[in-house]
Amino acid sequence: MDHPAISGPKRHLEFRLLYQLRMPANIGVTNRKSFAIFGNYNLTPVMTTPSTKTELFKILGVGFGIAVTIGGTIGTGILRKPGPIAAQLGEPWLIMTLWSVVSLYAFLGTLCTIELGTSVPKAGAWYVYAQRAFGNYAGFVVGINSWLGTCSALGFGVYTMSEYLALLIPQLTGYEPYVAASILLVLSGIHWLGLALASTFQNVMSVLKGVGLLSFVTICYVYGQEISPEQMQLTTSRIIEGGSWIAPVVFSLQAIFYTYDGWHTAAYFTEEDRDPSKNLPKSMIGGVLLIIIIYLLCNLAILYVLPMNELSQSKLAAADAIRLIFGEGSGKIVTLFLMISILGIVNAQLLFNPRVLYSMSRDGLFLKGGTRVNKGGTPALAMPVTAVVAIALILVGKEACEKLSDIATFFFVLGYTSGFASLLALRKNEPALPRPWKVPAYPILPIVMLIISIAFLVIAVIQDLPSSQYALLFLVISYPLYLLVRRLNN
Repeated sequence: MDHPAISGPKRHLEFRLLYQLRMPANIGVTNRKSFAIFGNYNLTPVMTTPSTKTELFKILGVGFGIAVTIGGTIGTGILRKPGPIAAQLGEPWLIMTLWSVVSLYAFLGTLCTIELGTSVPKAGAWYVYAQRAFGNYAGFVVGINSWLGTCSALGFGVYTMSEYLALLIPQLTGYEPYVAASILLVLSGIHWLGLALASTFQNVMSVLKGVGLLSFVTICYVYGQEISPEQMQLTTSRIIEGGSWIAPVVFSLQAIFYTYDGWHTAAYFTEEDRDPSKNLPKSMIGGVLLIIIIYLLCNLAILYVLPMNELSQSKLAAADAIRLIFGEGSGKIVTLFLMISILGIVNAQLLFNPRVLYSMSRDGLFLKGGTRVNKGGTPALAMPVTAVVAIALILVGKEACEKLSDIATFFFVLGYTSGFASLLALRKNEPALPRPWKVPAYPILPIVMLIISIAFLVIAVIQDLPSSQYALLFLVISYPLYLLVRRLNN
């Protein structure tokens, strides 16, 4: 209501314009209302402190998207998993076939995720799509599983990095948990300074990682000696011993899936991309193709120089390949590269995982303060909470992180499954939703990907019942937890 002394349409318009010109753009909702009242009275308002910023910065582009995809995917898996996979399968052609199959899965999954990311360009990836397509409870289950699984992977990754650091500096032996917690605190400090610094750090780590792995491939083929056909054969394997292909193949697929997890990382940052409809397809396709090339070349290089019997017993195949070529003195170089590789994936996880909590908080499915963003564009509460949980897992013990990492594989594939289901549901329920990118071969491709993902989950439950029991138990208790969170936010 206008003041009687200054009433009238013309006078009212003057004061509304004056109010609009004077009011700061970033003022909060409460202050905006107060300002409107004072503006209508043409009084000089007493300015209160603006409310905390809750919007993420739109400063990212294609380069970061590719870097975070590579950094969020390539870790120690490609260096550690070839040995256990060889022990299970024992045949080079079967090893390369499974790596190729999962590579194709990741590429086709990328095509599906691009449609989701460009049509719903919000932070949080799988959580956002599930919540939009199936409602708050489905979103809560997918989001909290995604976040907790990544927290465990984050803690396990930093702990592993501290173990490698202790190999270079023996005085640190016995203090690995504290070293790991310190590394995570330093990384958290970098992230607190802002998205610009954290993303630049990610770009550098990803370039070093990519160059390092391609250099490894080159070294193997230039300086390594090709093994004979006889050395390519494994005298014994799980397939030979058990007479069944199912368990060894499922084990190997789980290992490769874990290694590939992260191919969707760029989708977490669509809300911070300057132009997601144009940049996300380039980021995700470019990133996943580079990962596929690197992974396949690394496996071929390892199979080129390491006899199968040695490979099957190797805990760190890439390091053993380098030692075979250059001798024991090369171990420290490999260890240093391992640390860089882990640092890159840990930094990416600390970047994208808080975005899940941020987005959940915005929908009333986590802490009320979870939407706060600091001056640098970092989620002010979600990032520290993520770091604290990861540090707690580190201090509890490596075994806790490792066990949760095993369970996380189930949750990761559950995330993929929810994504493909969300794509189909949104096409049906929201046909008018703008879709700058549409997945090719719809609906066949997302249906096939959904069936494959569900089949993998079922087989994983059967083959790895101990880990799957924990995952299924969490799904059971998720509903009461969801009701509790909703009550706290009301």
